[in-house]
Amino acid sequence: MLVRDAMSSVILTLGPAHTLRQAAALMSARRVGAAVVLDPDAGGIGILTERDILNSVGLGQDPDTERTHAHTTTDVVFAAPDWTLQEAARAMAHGGFRHLVVLDRGDVAGIVSVRDIIRSWVPARDPAPVP
Repeated sequence: MLVRDAMSSVILTLGPAHTLRQAAALMSARRVGAAVVLDPDAGGIGILTERDILNSVGLGQDPDTERTHAHTTTDVVFAAPDWTLQEAARAMAHGGFRHLVVLDRGDVAGIVSVRDIIRSWVPARDPAPVP
């Protein structure tokens, strides 16, 4: 199975000036653990994860004043849609992260997460039979 088969192609995109509270609210509403941050002044494509927000709050920073640009990972490891899920899982395990931004010909095509990979590898449980 390939990354394109497991990735989420509907992605949350943020700008560098969003506050962490705005980012958290949007991520929660969309039920996603990561957002792509487009910041042409900081090199283009970055990623903000729930862990980035958690780390900031844990440090006592104010989510109403902290901006995404200060917490965005910009040295992103990108996946290609034609990578196997094993290649994606290996990159995540090697890098110690849970999300990969998927690029197709230089454009953001989606995000694949550890959860997406697990869902692809392990079929969903059938509901318990009714007696």
